[in-house]
Amino acid sequence: MTAAVEKSLALWGMEGAAARLIATRENQVYRVDHGSRSYALRLHRPGYRTDAELWSELQWMNAAAAGGLLVPVPVPSASGGFLHVADGIQVDVLTWLSGAPIGRTGEDLDTADRTSLFHGIGREMARLHAVSDHWTPPKGFSRCSWDREGLLGSNPVWGRFWENPSLVSEDRELFAAVRMTADKELRQIEGGLDYGLIHADLVRENVMADGDKLQFIDFDDSGFGFRLFDLATTLLKNMREKDYPALRDALIAGYLSVRAIDLAALDLFLLLRAATYIGWIIPRAGEPGSKARQQRFVETTRLLARSYLAV
Repeated sequence: MTAAVEKSLALWGMEGAAARLIATRENQVYRVDHGSRSYALRLHRPGYRTDAELWSELQWMNAAAAGGLLVPVPVPSASGGFLHVADGIQVDVLTWLSGAPIGRTGEDLDTADRTSLFHGIGREMARLHAVSDHWTPPKGFSRCSWDREGLLGSNPVWGRFWENPSLVSEDRELFAAVRMTADKELRQIEGGLDYGLIHADLVRENVMADGDKLQFIDFDDSGFGFRLFDLATTLLKNMREKDYPALRDALIAGYLSVRAIDLAALDLFLLLRAATYIGWIIPRAGEPGSKARQQRFVETTRLLARSYLAV
């Protein structure tokens, strides 16, 4: 157990509790068992989010839970705060959700009633959007924006995908054309698109199933954005499934069972979502497995780009 974990447990009045590292993605996440309850202790990657951004994330999660969504709920520390710094690391504690992720990205989806699952994901996604639209963020609320600038501007949320230094010249030219075409099209339609708070990372690892209950976790990339971006994120990570058309239809049907959305630009957002990962991998190029991951990202984006641009 690290000093930061021990200090964090003390801040929440959980000295001596058992803490086990369970995830090391953007953050380090520990399962903490204290008394008869379990919690998720998060140690945030230094420099990734400001205090205001993390506080805002916790506020939105609390609002989503209050609106009936099954999401982790922020737990106040002994002093009543939701966010602290321990050994120079931002830390917070969330309620622990039972169940398990519906699958892992890159592996075949292993579930019995697949279309019902995706119908449920679409339904819960739409409920999250609906609850968010009826919630007024508090003063000081600050999250990233997955808007046109955040996707295609000079400083995108996840980096300049068209300038990934590992791209071959042909892909560099293709992705520069994607940026130019997508920017032009978004300028024409962005005012009419459904926009608001989005999760922005509803991949399989972040959808938990507990019996017939579906729960959303990991709001680390949440912010303001086009609602089609949320649909595109889930669809993109399941495009290789043999029954993808049925899963796509089920996800959309589940969403539409709660709220309306214009799907005309969905293919554009599938392409844009794929491209963001090529920017995301740039600062992680030296991490284990990054070369293979980037190859998958580039191949997927290339395929979608050629189809969308008809080249």
